[in-house]
Amino acid sequence: MNSDSDVPIYAQLIRERGDVPGDVRREAEQIQRNLERVIMPFRPGLPTPGFFRS
Repeated sequence: MNSDSDVPIYAQLIRERGDVPGDVRREAEQIQRNLERVIMPFRPGLPTPGFFRS
């Protein structure tokens, strides 16, 4: 991937508008980490954490 210095128009847009693609990517990664904690893959013989908790 090109650095900001390789693509001056992109660097200028980031300065003016913020790094929207980067912000979206970071948010998507955080959502994915949260989902991985909540939706654990099914493992035969092991109860799902919190399944029997009231």
